Amino acid sequence: MAFPSISTGIYGYPIELAASVAIKTIRATALSAPELREVLFCCFSASDLATYEKALGESAV
Repeated sequence: MAFPSISTGIYGYPIELAASVAIKTIRATALSAPELREVLFCCFSASDLATYEKALGESAV
């Protein structure tokens, strides 16, 4: 499953919020879809990637 960070560019949706929503959604979906084997978070920039990595680390706690 690919999960793009939609609307965080020109439309100005906060990347931190987008990452949080995406990660929570994927984790909830994974519980009911054991056949899901891989998730790709599609990030536009290195900064976006860093935001997702931070959010993933925080959500693992």
